This record gives sequence, structure tokens and C-alpha cells, in this order.
Amino acid sequence: MSDILQELLRVSEKAANIARACRQQEALFQLLIEEKKEGEKNKKFAVDFKTLADVLVQEVIKENMENKFPGLGKKIFGEESNEFTNDLGEKIIMRLGPTEEETVALLSKVLNGNKLASEALAKVVHQDVFFSDPALDSVEINIPQDILGIWVDPIDSTYQYIKGSADITPNQGIFPSGLQCVTVLIGVYDIQTGVPLMGVINQPFVSQDLHTRRWRGQCYWGLSYLGTNIHSLLPPVSTRSNSETQSQGTQNPSSEVSCPFSVVISTSEKETIKGALSHVCGERIFRAAGAGYKSLCVILGLADIYIFSEDTTFKWDSCAAHAILRAMGGGMVDLKECLERNPDTGLDLPQLVYHVGNEGTAGVDQWANKGGLIAYRSEKQLETFLSRLLQHLAPVATHT
Repeated sequence: MSDILQELLRVSEKAANIARACRQQEALFQLLIEEKKEGEKNKKFAVDFKTLADVLVQEVIKENMENKFPGLGKKIFGEESNEFTNDLGEKIIMRLGPTEEETVALLSKVLNGNKLASEALAKVVHQDVFFSDPALDSVEINIPQDILGIWVDPIDSTYQYIKGSADITPNQGIFPSGLQCVTVLIGVYDIQTGVPLMGVINQPFVSQDLHTRRWRGQCYWGLSYLGTNIHSLLPPVSTRSNSETQSQGTQNPSSEVSCPFSVVISTSEKETIKGALSHVCGERIFRAAGAGYKSLCVILGLADIYIFSEDTTFKWDSCAAHAILRAMGGGMVDLKECLERNPDTGLDLPQLVYHVGNEGTAGVDQWANKGGLIAYRSEKQLETFLSRLLQHLAPVATHT
């Protein structure tokens, strides 16, 4: 089943190519913004945009996976609707044509007859991408295809993508904003249990060539299934048993003892949480854009914890990172349930699951992470962090 993961890596790179192409042609990029339809509005932003790049990426992922693994395309879900309305008021369903010419024709309708832009986009959509990780070649894992569901966030941190800042200075390796915060997120989960199994995070804008102005990216992946835990942050090893893989995947001695904790948060985090964090983490609180990017900061060891108390992240924001963190011995849990949980009961941590929606909600809200979230690499470290956080949240009501 590593062939599915290999294909996800390839389509994530194709997605990153589309994201880069759209940004690097300014005239084209101005055409890419359309406000979201009412049912899709994300209440976190006063103005939230859907981009054609977003929709194209999502459709490319669906189409490519369906071609290679028939039946899988129908089990790919994401944030974006593929319906557009152009200046003439025509409703257009964005689906990839089998040929470049057919995709040009469809894009021309969406782009109000802009043939140059349509041709440039169609070219990158139909371009073959050869991208794989040799570390996956030796992995023999059989996961039944019929239990798989896939969450996709085609371009996470759309606001940073549209803004396009390329000159932001990082704070101890963490970018507070800018194109570096943009990610392509693909998370595979078990449709019966909701457990995340495979994750791919592609960061299209990591470094820019000062002469050509072209961007290079980076791709990260993880797989966690029935005791097999492997991820791209391990040094490549040609043969490795499941037990060896698991022990290597979960060792992170530095993170076990680091104190105070370092935490990455949203700029919109609640004051009560920020106040408690200042006691637990001191100065080691970092702000950053994009749920995918903040999770990636934890994966890369730039921060120990990502905490978010609001209900404005969704299954497509968290599934990919959650799978990678599981492969590393960490995870992603429901913050509200953690704060209400008694650790002495011996109950498992309330891991996020991905197969059921929230009752009594409609539109995107049914897939919101309603209780907020915490991403972590070490369970032991998380327990210590939570106990300290609770001490400083005690004066305030945690059940609001």
C-alpha cells in the first residue's frame, strides 16, 4: 500500500507546482480570487477567498488518484467546491479534461476568455511529475483500499498565499506569516475507525532563488498502520523491521526533557489561553499562520506543542499532520476534552478522528474540530504540559 503513499507524494508535488505557477504569473494571479459561497464560509476570516488554484489542486488530486486507484477518487473530500460563476453569470463545474486542450477550453470559461492564462494553467495541470521517496520502495504494507478515506486541503493558509509575502523573517526558524506558511495537506484515514493512517504535507514555498525568483519546496510524509510507523524525518534505511521502525520513529530524547515548553499558536488565540501559556512557556510562544504550517512546526521540532482553542480548524486541516505525528509517536487531541479529562482515570487521550461529522451542524461546520486541538510529538511531554496548563487555567472557567 506504499504505492498509494508514493502516488500521494507525486500528486502533492504536482499540486505544489500549480500553486507556484499561479503565484509566479501576477496577471494570472489577479484572476484567481472569488469569494466563497455562503455554505462554505469559514467564520475565522471576515473575508475568506476561494482561489482557482485551490480548486484545480483538489481536482488534480482526485483525478490522478482515481486514474491510478479506481474508486479512490470518490473517497477524497476537501474544503473546496468546484463550482464557479464567471463575469457572464455562467455556472461552471471545474473538472479536468482528459486532454490539455479540453482543460484550456474549460479554464477559458472560468477565466472569462483569458486564453493565455488558461493555457499556462492547463500546461502545469497536465505536466507529468516524477517525484518519489526511495525510503518507501522497501516498505511492504497491505492496507485494504476499501477502508481508506482522504481529506485534502489543496492550499492551506489561502490568505498568506494571496498576500504573497516573500521577505518575512523567521523567529527561531518559525515564520509568523508569509508564503512559507502555505501548505498542501493530504491525510488518509480509516473510514471505519476515523484513525489517521498516512499523511503528506507539501510546503511549496520554502526557499527562493534570488536570481530567477523561482521557489523550491519540501515534502514530508508519515505512515502509521498496525504497529508499522515510518516517516520522512527518519534517516533512510534499506531494510528495517516494524519494531525497529517504531522505536526509531518515537525516539526524541531532546523533546522529552526540554523545559520550558515551546508552543506555536494562532494570532487569534484567546487571551485566557495566552495568559496561561505565558506561565507555562515563558518567552517560548511563537505565532504563525496556517494550521498546516503550525502542525509542521511541531513535526520538525521547531515547537513542542501546537495549541488552538477555537473551532475554526477542520478535518482537512489536521488529518495529514496527525498521521505524520502518529508515525513519530505523537498525535493530535481534542483540547476541550483534554481540559475536562481526569488523567488519573487512565483513559486514553482524546485523539481527533476523521470519519464522522458534528451533529446538528451544516456546511463546513460539520467537519470542524469543535473542541480545538493540541498537536504534540511526545505523549509524556503532553501530559506534563497539560497538567501545568490546567494549573494556570484553574482560576478561569474551562467549560465556557
